[in-house]
Amino acid sequence: MAIFYFLLFLSFFLFFNFFLSKKTKINLPPSPPSLPIIGHLHLLKRPYYRSLAKITDKYGPVLYLRLGSRPVLVVSTPSAVEDCLTKNNDIVFANRPRLLICKLMGNDCTSISTAPYGPNWRNLRRISAMEVLSANRVHSYSAIRFDEIKSMIKRLSGQAFEYHTVEMKSMFFELTLNIMMKMIAGKKYYGEQVEDLEEAKRFQEMVKDNFLLSGTSFLGDFLPLLNVIGVGRFKKRVISMSREKDKAIQELIDERRSLKSSSSFNLEEKNKTVIDVLLSLQETEPDYYTDEMIQAFIWAMIAAGTDTSAGTMEWAMSLMVNNPHVIKKAQAEIDAYVEKGTLLHESDINKLPYLHCIIKETLRMYPAGPLLIPHESSEDCVVGGFNVPCNTMLLINAWGIQNDPKLWDEPTKFKPERFEGLEGTKDGFKFIPFGSGRRGCPGEGLAMAVVRLALGSLIQCFDWERIDEKLVDMSEGLGLSLPKAHPLEVRCRTRSSAWGMISQL
Repeated sequence: MAIFYFLLFLSFFLFFNFFLSKKTKINLPPSPPSLPIIGHLHLLKRPYYRSLAKITDKYGPVLYLRLGSRPVLVVSTPSAVEDCLTKNNDIVFANRPRLLICKLMGNDCTSISTAPYGPNWRNLRRISAMEVLSANRVHSYSAIRFDEIKSMIKRLSGQAFEYHTVEMKSMFFELTLNIMMKMIAGKKYYGEQVEDLEEAKRFQEMVKDNFLLSGTSFLGDFLPLLNVIGVGRFKKRVISMSREKDKAIQELIDERRSLKSSSSFNLEEKNKTVIDVLLSLQETEPDYYTDEMIQAFIWAMIAAGTDTSAGTMEWAMSLMVNNPHVIKKAQAEIDAYVEKGTLLHESDINKLPYLHCIIKETLRMYPAGPLLIPHESSEDCVVGGFNVPCNTMLLINAWGIQNDPKLWDEPTKFKPERFEGLEGTKDGFKFIPFGSGRRGCPGEGLAMAVVRLALGSLIQCFDWERIDEKLVDMSEGLGLSLPKAHPLEVRCRTRSSAWGMISQL
């Protein structure tokens, strides 16, 4: 009986797929030959952004694929991205596809990163822009960033003027998670002043495990047949992790609510955590600002603001130690424009254009989202002169665009100087590490504030060199945020010019 239902489902699937393809083949973008049922899935190899770049090299920068039952548009040229994300189709592609990981980890696709375009998403975006991630709110958290970076510097300076080996991946992850959690809940999970070590360890492991799961593809999103025949191990694991995540964040919400209701609790606006802000909104609109909505909002912040910023800093340090002249030039800039004996502060950042160039060049070569978060068309549209059907997933290959030799001179070389004189500009759609348009990353300002101050402080305070003079391995790992395959290990020592100020931290 099971075989009968399987064959019946397969027949309907092939029948539907055949007529759908006949109906929509009018002026579709170029497409490679496909296989029955799986379509073009067999062409995708990890890392996906590289295999997609190879396919587009052969078939063109506007590409139509069928991944199982799901139609997919892949764009790898600035003009095509502009077609998708500006006035031509900005609302059409403002949707997100309903993928399993988004349903289970994004509160049934209602969080800011997973919600379809509509009133709920517009309100979430408004909350982000005006209440949580506004320039004023980000600035109000500057003391948190400064304190956590000082703590990192003190740990690195333990052996004074002697070179010692450090592993930077975990150092950067601890820094970004502490910053995010102090902003969100007023507590940290690494280093000194950790109140509950057991809770801290549980939260650390939960965040790491969730990042691993989020970077895993679920074939059932593309081959619904797998759902019918009961391949559910991945789904069960995601459900378990989602429940654990919701429980941990609910505990933080309850803790802040308890403090907020205390008669002795008097919090100034500048010291409010993100949870405090959302709980205040809950008091005025309890039916909308439910605890479940707050959970999803908080998780979206953690997921978008922790691993991505940590990875960008690890890539930047890897590139710099492989190019020591860049570090020397950046140190000279800081020494010239930052008051002697004073640790770099955020008010100094605008005086350091070369530091900005280093970060931009890192994001060009190794964007934290090499394939931007997928969009989906809400109606038929035209991209690059080709017809694109409704409900087509859109993949924008930011890595492919930012490493295209037709757009960039020697794209595989680390040359921060290529961005000199371009401060404050987006350089069209050639450079889109944070996306663009309506679904562009709302946390760009916060991410750049963390990365600039952290990298600038490390350059100011320490000399850096490779271990045994071997070039750092720049192999790319697997995951949504383009991690390094091997954690960065380097040698550092305190600069003589920085010893005095570090000893006073």
